[in-house]
Amino acid sequence: MNELNTEIIAALANKQDIGEVFRHSLEDAVNDLLQAELTAFLGYQSYQRPEEIDNYRNGYYLRKLTTKYGELTLQVPRDRTGEFKQQTITPYQRRTDSLEDMVTHLYRHGITTREIADIIEKMYGHYYTPATMSNITQNVAEQVAHFHQRKLANKYAVVYMDATYVHLRRDTVENEAVYIMIGIKPDGHKEVLNYTIAPTESATIWEEQLQRIKEQGVEQVLLFIADGVVGLNNSIAKYFPKAKLQRCLVHVIRNLTHKVRVSDRKLISNEFRDVRQSASLSEAKESLSRFIETWGHKYSFVRKLADIDDLFAYFSFPKAIRGSIYSTNVIESFNDYFKANIKKKQQFPNEESLDRYAGVQCLDYNNRNLGRIHKGFGVCQDTLESMFD
Repeated sequence: MNELNTEIIAALANKQDIGEVFRHSLEDAVNDLLQAELTAFLGYQSYQRPEEIDNYRNGYYLRKLTTKYGELTLQVPRDRTGEFKQQTITPYQRRTDSLEDMVTHLYRHGITTREIADIIEKMYGHYYTPATMSNITQNVAEQVAHFHQRKLANKYAVVYMDATYVHLRRDTVENEAVYIMIGIKPDGHKEVLNYTIAPTESATIWEEQLQRIKEQGVEQVLLFIADGVVGLNNSIAKYFPKAKLQRCLVHVIRNLTHKVRVSDRKLISNEFRDVRQSASLSEAKESLSRFIETWGHKYSFVRKLADIDDLFAYFSFPKAIRGSIYSTNVIESFNDYFKANIKKKQQFPNEESLDRYAGVQCLDYNNRNLGRIHKGFGVCQDTLESMFD
């Protein structure tokens, strides 16, 4: 049972105003969405301060929105440069009282039609039939179905691959993986290509995803960026034989620091960062050799870094974009936004609701990034284009 249902039941049991439960929940939800929008726009979480970013959060201004549940006090966030334009609330909108809009909004965020119908019955004393609920929510379902089947571009400079885990009920509730692929075209435009849901992360499921985007029209990819999933190299070679694979260096150093003494973590992290920031491939290899020589005698697993073939593929690409392609940070930023929007939902009641929620988040992400050029790609588009056959 999710938190909203719990609060509704508690309010009914205590004969409290259920409208206040909805008003408070709606206010929290809208404010969370506004913050998530700004996070997605800036590309990093509030507690992070990437060195290469020159735009930051700059407080918020208050805005009132009248709903059928009462007046909401919204904290609309601002960025330092004034470029952020939120899309959660229509400009100058001060009222929203459409029941169908509320149904659609809940449905988009993974609440089942049965749960929504039960809530409406408690609030209004009448029951929405399955046919009525289906008519209201059909548009959302059609949008998600179209997202999975749409035609993709034939060339992508880079494709990020990563999985995030959420609670899903089948017979029991367990963490399941949502496999997500984000691509950036040679001109710098990025989008979620597709996603799928499976109980665990494996090269087999990733291979199915690769086959899917191939069927959607992707013919060439220069670089895939992923964590070290066993067997992924073979899966990529099967469908995109000329593509390179870059092992996520953030995952590499994270795995290293988790296995060493606390007193050594900061020093190891700093020294490995120097390896990553080398000016050339030859310098990176020399720096890695020194790193292994320094720490390999103390931690034997460090010596295994010498056997990894996918650490420095990003040096084959223009310097302007190397800061974006040595890790899966781009897709992890999306995953943080994805998880932030479900932090109050303890579980998804079925795979359909999770699929719908994931599809809506992907559609919203793609819409927000229309017309935006990812950092560094604008100055090297011609170079990237020349790297394709």
